[in-house]
Amino acid sequence: MGYSVGQVSSLAGVTVRTLHHYDKAGLLSPSGRSHAGYRLYDDADLARLQQILFYRELGFSLDEIAAILKDPQATALDHLHARQRQLREEIARLQRLAEAAERAIEVQQTGVSLTPEERFEVFGEITFDLSYATHAQLKLGHSDAHQEAMRRASAHTKEDWRRLMGKAAAWRTELLAAFDDGEPADGERAMDLAEEHRRHLARWFTPCPPDMHRRIADEFAADPRAFALVVPPSQQRPGLADYLCEAVQANASSCADPRTASRTDSRTDSQEGREDR
Repeated sequence: MGYSVGQVSSLAGVTVRTLHHYDKAGLLSPSGRSHAGYRLYDDADLARLQQILFYRELGFSLDEIAAILKDPQATALDHLHARQRQLREEIARLQRLAEAAERAIEVQQTGVSLTPEERFEVFGEITFDLSYATHAQLKLGHSDAHQEAMRRASAHTKEDWRRLMGKAAAWRTELLAAFDDGEPADGERAMDLAEEHRRHLARWFTPCPPDMHRRIADEFAADPRAFALVVPPSQQRPGLADYLCEAVQANASSCADPRTASRTDSRTDSQEGREDR
């Protein structure tokens, strides 16, 4: 009893053409013939075929497989160790490619239509943490405000980005000065800066009512990646993120209090004047 080429093809999941190729290469020749002259494989042939397919799955060439099967005790382990190293290197390479693709996807999700060179020129130390951009996209992507922010960001020109980043840098200098001077977070100076930040977001990205500004500030205090979009790590101080969050909270409360409405309006007028200059 033996197995025909068709039967082996079906059992092993390989084509008849492949079996003929293995036979021609001297890698796997049928051990017998039927009375009609057809090739027949026995159990030992099937066992050899299993070994061939195993090594093929690992990526070995037919010549390498032939060498292993010729003297498996002497060469199989060395070949397997070598292939293991190759596979690990390939896995590492593919991982790098996957990470590069992921970064490319994340860059698209930031909505910033600039080349890498332009990004460095315009943003400097303020860089989009791409993992945070993706986090924000997944968390807020369904919201109208986030979609509006992404739409407006993608429409900004290089000069738009240069201008808004310049204004952000000037604001940041004032924030650091207020913090270093020991100004209270609920004092007028810090609250003015919080209001200026809120209006900056509204002007360049999306309408930002006080309640939304509160939520944004909470992210600054809770996630260093979010705060790094406002103050680069090289300029941060211990407690600065909490300070800004407290200032935003105080300003939002002030905006909601009718007793302070006139003072808030005057601060807004002053900030609009600075923005127009």
